[in-house]
Amino acid sequence: MFDASLPAPFTATPALPLHARIREALRAGIAQRRWPDGKLPSEAELMQQYGVSRITVRQALQALEHLGLVIKVQGKGTYVAPPKPFQHLGRLQGFAEAMHAQGHSTENLVLAIERQSATPAHAQALQLDEGAPLTFLKRLRRLDGRPVSLDCTWLPRALGDQVAEADLAHRDVFLILEQDLGVPLGHADLSFDTVSADPDVARWLELEPGHPVLRIERLTHDRRGHPIDHERLYCRTDNFQFRLRIDRQADTAPPALDLVGAASAAMRATPSPLRG
Repeated sequence: MFDASLPAPFTATPALPLHARIREALRAGIAQRRWPDGKLPSEAELMQQYGVSRITVRQALQALEHLGLVIKVQGKGTYVAPPKPFQHLGRLQGFAEAMHAQGHSTENLVLAIERQSATPAHAQALQLDEGAPLTFLKRLRRLDGRPVSLDCTWLPRALGDQVAEADLAHRDVFLILEQDLGVPLGHADLSFDTVSADPDVARWLELEPGHPVLRIERLTHDRRGHPIDHERLYCRTDNFQFRLRIDRQADTAPPALDLVGAASAAMRATPSPLRG
């Protein structure tokens, strides 16, 4: 007998394997918020509903778990995963600053503070001479107790040594620069790519070496436009999101069509059959 609380038996995409078809049916149910309490049907219920084996059902559930859509609770079942914490990239703010506003707890584990000389890449980014003195910071960022990102930061020594003396375990570099050192921030340039985690990144993010991570390169400028903070962030992709809103520029959009005006003009240009 059909149970309306379960995803409907699939009729589309017959070319997909059975476990993929069940995965898509469950994914649709999650999107439609079919389970208000967040708990998915049990493996036995899904087996009966779709007439498949337990292995097939588990393949479907494991795929959803890999996508971050569900979580398994030992002895209780499978639940819809809660929404991921996120940070808006359209706003220049520190990680803790953004997360505390959403009610999350953050922790910074300071792994290294070093004096380094600017490599050609860092010198070009920070508009310094090659070999210029820098301060290097390496921090593990945790969100609600889980590792989120490994942050590597290079600052000109004059600023970096002062930042290094502050409470980096509990405060963002951005807030230290603005509140303690009186350096107002202006804007940041960002680039994104995906890389394989090397052994060091994998160790701190609690991943297997070679696992894909999101790499963000951020160059922050002060309000006068001078680059002051060069960062590389290595981020897990399963427990955190970045969001960005992009507006279409007026000069790139096609001109708006005045359909009413065009219709009126056409009517005026067409001779009326009632006129001689």
